[in-house]
Amino acid sequence: MRIFVTGTRGIPHIPGGVEKHCEELFPRITAKGHHVFLCTRKSYVKNRIDEWRKIKLIQCFAPRKKSLEAIVHTIIALLKARGLGPDIVHIHAIGPSLLAPFARLMGFKVVVTNHGPDYDRDKWGKAAKIMLRLGEYLGCHFANEVIVVSHVIGNIVKERCKRESNVIYNGVSLPKQSVKKDYLERIGTRPGNYILAVSRFVPEKGLDILIQAFQRLDPDLQLVLVGDADHETDYSWRIKQMIKEDKRVIHTGYITGESLNQVYSHARLFVLPSFHEGLPIALLEAMSYGLPVLVSDIPANLEVALNPERYFRCGDINDLVKKMDYLLNKVWSANEKEGFLRQIEEKYNWDKIADQTIAVYEKVLAG
Repeated sequence: MRIFVTGTRGIPHIPGGVEKHCEELFPRITAKGHHVFLCTRKSYVKNRIDEWRKIKLIQCFAPRKKSLEAIVHTIIALLKARGLGPDIVHIHAIGPSLLAPFARLMGFKVVVTNHGPDYDRDKWGKAAKIMLRLGEYLGCHFANEVIVVSHVIGNIVKERCKRESNVIYNGVSLPKQSVKKDYLERIGTRPGNYILAVSRFVPEKGLDILIQAFQRLDPDLQLVLVGDADHETDYSWRIKQMIKEDKRVIHTGYITGESLNQVYSHARLFVLPSFHEGLPIALLEAMSYGLPVLVSDIPANLEVALNPERYFRCGDINDLVKKMDYLLNKVWSANEKEGFLRQIEEKYNWDKIADQTIAVYEKVLAG
């Protein structure tokens, strides 16, 4: 089977939930004997390579303007797909899904993965939100099959688009935890002395609330923020100003590999204060490390079955302070940790996810 993938900024090691999803999923699909062509956006690719783990990488132009980037890139990608003769065109995210009708007109069989209602994100203006809603609608109505990464999104698709979908979760691999500490020393922290958040610097991630809540905790603690902004905004600038004003807040920027392994391996608590998620890979990663976690009580986070004490009221700084203080002083139960790892293995296993995705492709080809 020949699969052409668009809608992602690229792989490998390009930050973002969709990018991480594709980086984990498609090498497993190629390992099962299928051929994958994946379009990358030139402006995000630092070291150009034509192939990675048997995936053919196709470089496509994309303007570095958030309102045009996805749509222009997807048009160019689909035009390039004509010369490759794919059996399936797989479009990721609802913005690029605006081109699902175009892909069908070109004669392609189309699968769309809806990673969440991006029009709920605060970073988009009114016009962009209208276009994203249209992308959701067109993707649902013109794709041969629709994949969603959570039941929450599946319910949205059913309600708004009157369409059934295939629920295939995001996944995560069980890591080998790091015993090294050199990166922690380099950024000025030590094991067990910091709260960790891994996030892009966009309003819906709630990092401003997290920093304000953290400042009311034990002054000996530190907060490590992993991530950055793809496009600098007033919000990302404000977060960076808040970081500069508090020496206990450490900003690493985007990190991968051993550096990221170390900050996950040695954190005391992982916090995800989001207002909006599809199915958060960062939360699944924290759970795969057996980390204690605390997350906002939005529907996508509630779908990951955690104990009630691991949720705080979304946007409520006082409740976030109270829950963080409680969990920082609570003994981490071995049973709960084992439950996290068991849930990862059973529900969020990338090998199972690859098989489920291939089954959707086969359903499309079978008509």
